[in-house]
Amino acid sequence: MKSYRIGQIVPSSNTTMETEIPAMLRARERVAPERFTFHSSRMRMKTVTQEELAAMDADSDRCAAELADARMDVIGYACLVAIMCMGKRYHCVSESRLHEVTVKEGGPAPIVTSAGALVDGLRTLKAKKIALVAPYMKPLTQIVADYIEHEGFEVVDTIALEIPDNLEVGRRDPMALVDIYKSLTLDGVDALVLSSCVQMPSLAAVPVVEQECGLPTVSAAVCTTYQMLKKLGLETYVPDAGALLSGAY
Repeated sequence: MKSYRIGQIVPSSNTTMETEIPAMLRARERVAPERFTFHSSRMRMKTVTQEELAAMDADSDRCAAELADARMDVIGYACLVAIMCMGKRYHCVSESRLHEVTVKEGGPAPIVTSAGALVDGLRTLKAKKIALVAPYMKPLTQIVADYIEHEGFEVVDTIALEIPDNLEVGRRDPMALVDIYKSLTLDGVDALVLSSCVQMPSLAAVPVVEQECGLPTVSAAVCTTYQMLKKLGLETYVPDAGALLSGAY
């Protein structure tokens, strides 16, 4: 039985990626033979502002080096908005640079950024028009929408919950999203991003909302898990995690 080491580079105040990604992969363990262990390195960040996000991103090389020491099979960069704030297509730059760090440290590992994973997930679903929910202030939510549109999608509508405190974001009830998403315009939309932030819990709500609205429903965490499984060469199936992880893709 093969075991895989899952590394994560996380903001110091993030509490969700170390719960939702293991939850998905533990659920997969119940129906598939592979096993997973989870390992993290942290970058300081408390308030979701452009200044703190930029300072935090500069710390990601150190985190990649630390994880490389423990020989990860894949590493995820778990902060979508930090990547998107650094400029269009920055996920490609980050993934390449952090991979080179792991090579230099003697523990080469593929890198998945949650930003790149979200874009890849929407492409995999063949979505053209999307709607999204974000916990960010409106200016940061607009940066996320612009970044996604630069990748070739149309963002039909957004909801910005305007919560600057990252700890508060992580404490939210995921099932609140079952009501929140109903305020979005979904006419002509191909896919719904229920949480465009890896810190805002949403996993429990994804299958509920997907069944209710009839649209493929993803989150940044769901897309990151999908991309990790792809990098590991494993079947992209997780029970009760929405269409993208249904095994159909």
